[in-house]
Amino acid sequence: MSAVLVEDASFSRGGTPVLSNVDFVVAGGAVLCLTGANGSGKTTVLRAIAGVVRPTAGRILVGGELVDERSPAFRRRLAAVVGSVPFSLTMTAREHLTAVSASWGARRRDAESVADAVLRRLGLEELTGRFPHELSSGQFQMLSLASVLARPFDVLVLDEPEQRLDADRRELLARVLGEERDRGAAVVIATHSRALRDALQASEFRLGAQGGEEQGGEEQGGEGRDGEREDSEGSQHAA
Repeated sequence: MSAVLVEDASFSRGGTPVLSNVDFVVAGGAVLCLTGANGSGKTTVLRAIAGVVRPTAGRILVGGELVDERSPAFRRRLAAVVGSVPFSLTMTAREHLTAVSASWGARRRDAESVADAVLRRLGLEELTGRFPHELSSGQFQMLSLASVLARPFDVLVLDEPEQRLDADRRELLARVLGEERDRGAAVVIATHSRALRDALQASEFRLGAQGGEEQGGEEQGGEGRDGEREDSEGSQHAA
């Protein structure tokens, strides 16, 4: 069974088609990169996989079931960072990650251990007692990634996770995403970074390509047509 199936999905805004006939499959233990120019529809597709928006035609399945953000099974199966994570101004980085882990069933002591392990994994130990609004843009980006690594998931969805990261952090990002792939997670990311795609040995689905998408790598993908326009207001979604 595929971890993510997007089948002939189309999207409209105000009755106007904005993205049509998107098809791809992502297996567990594989990475798919959505690529294309700004405005090609990458974020729209990610939001649809995460259950934030619905296609006007076609269907999207995660773990063999239709996307349903209200389903506890779907929420446990999929973790996503699409847009800016709305961190609290009154909780430290460690407190945030502890709360995330606890919200998925970990006991407090175990949740604190998870938070500490994720901070170490991402090289963020020095941020333990700092508040999100005190962080640099790169640190904030890594804390956003940490917020999903602190919870269980089978499918990971990320929107341009390489943005605002320096070269060392981009290498770390690639290593961590590769570890998640190797443990069996399906990873779907929108990215402009060919270096990240190459490091992850990812397949590629290109939105907005003349005559359809462009497919690369070893994993499966489908055939799609042009993406007209991406969601312009952006998205703020983390799960």
